[in-house]
Amino acid sequence: MAVDYLVIVVYLAGMLAMGWWGMRRARSKSEFLVAGRRLGPAMYSGTMAAIVLGGASTIGGVGLGYQYGLSGAWMVFTIGLGLLALSVFFSARIARLKVYTVSEMLDLRYGGRAGVISGLVMWAYTLMLAVTSTIAYATIFDVLFDMNRTLAIVLGGSIVVAYSTLGGMWSITLTDMVQFVVKTIGVLLLLLPIAVVKAGGFAEMKAQLPTEYFDPLGIGGETIFTYVLIYTFGMLIGQDIWQRVFTARSDRTARWGGTVAGTYCLVYAVAGAVIGTAAKVLYPNLASADDAFATVVKDELPIGVRGLVLAAALAAVMSTSSGALIACATVANNDIWSRLRGVVRPEGEQQHDEVRGNRVFILLMGLAVIGTAIALNDVVQALTVAYNLLVGGLLVPILGGLLWKRGTAQGALASVAVGGLAVIGLMAAYGILANEPVYYGLLASLAAYVAVSLATRPTDAAVLAAWRERLAGRAPAHDNASETVSEQVPAAQ
Repeated sequence: MAVDYLVIVVYLAGMLAMGWWGMRRARSKSEFLVAGRRLGPAMYSGTMAAIVLGGASTIGGVGLGYQYGLSGAWMVFTIGLGLLALSVFFSARIARLKVYTVSEMLDLRYGGRAGVISGLVMWAYTLMLAVTSTIAYATIFDVLFDMNRTLAIVLGGSIVVAYSTLGGMWSITLTDMVQFVVKTIGVLLLLLPIAVVKAGGFAEMKAQLPTEYFDPLGIGGETIFTYVLIYTFGMLIGQDIWQRVFTARSDRTARWGGTVAGTYCLVYAVAGAVIGTAAKVLYPNLASADDAFATVVKDELPIGVRGLVLAAALAAVMSTSSGALIACATVANNDIWSRLRGVVRPEGEQQHDEVRGNRVFILLMGLAVIGTAIALNDVVQALTVAYNLLVGGLLVPILGGLLWKRGTAQGALASVAVGGLAVIGLMAAYGILANEPVYYGLLASLAAYVAVSLATRPTDAAVLAAWRERLAGRAPAHDNASETVSEQVPAAQ
């Protein structure tokens, strides 16, 4: 295992080094939070794929393949579909808004009344996403070093907090590119073919397993529909995803770069399910399906390759964790703390002190994430609550604002409140992991949005005119000025 340990240590040291290097580029709020809005197609595609394919997509995706066969790909597949839909239909308009958070978009569209409430919902979602990613370190470090759970969470979480605090989105972008390459090599090019060969090939897999393991819909139509509601629609509105869209240097980059990343997710989904199916042939009686990934890596891969594949799993967890962390800190600072203090300043007045303030919030949120991860046991329920609130409370007012000009601020607030409360009540009635809360919560949110919007006065014409100007990419002068810095750095490719 010495070679495997060396691979992991070099990888972790490289993450910290890139965080230090990224600190030199993060000299303004725009650079710190959205990488100066200068990412080209290659870096944009890699970082977008890295953030959406985390520990759940890697370890969990293989586990679903172990449990259900090829249809276990649906969870990650719906994530890819959501990213494709976002990229093709919405990303160009989102990028042109030149904002930092989803709540800022709602304020622009509805006239500045939805920020704090929507910010609280988004903050809860991003916090839980970061927590669940951080807990995954315990699984990986346990395989590597037989490490205590708490120590593993502190070690992995501290590395992510360190490089995220140092360089913000620049550091996260650089590390995500490395993580994307490591995941591609480790999971797609090494683990996938080795697992299939060890299992005797597809012919042997079909001979050893029930036919439902090769049924594309074997996981169940209701489960697939729920995945679409939670993950496909969740990709359309999550702050962690939008914050990456904001980094694109152009509409074309956001659209085509995101399309490439979404297509990559579809391939990754199928790969995880195939690996899990192969693991079922090799180890038919594992105590937990989520142990399939670690078991195949530990027992079937040669020295050195094993270290690289475990580094790939670590990369998957870190990319999601760091993206969720900066999103959580951005929402906490810009949408909640600044608004409650009443000190939201024009873009042109935000200078280097804004970088320092956002660093402080990343550090504080990072400590909160690590502490919550140590204390929390049932992360699946926590993440389900977060996604149900996100989709049930925010999907309708966000997409409604983008697609329906008759939607009003009162309708948006009613939609958030009714959808959120309905989801909470239904989870109490049916259970947290039930499908009904997100189904009926979303319908309640839609009904409230339409009814209240039609019952109230239309949004002020001046607000809508300003909104259309932003959607067209004609932002106010101070916004455009804020995107320039004293030292011009070429757009990242």
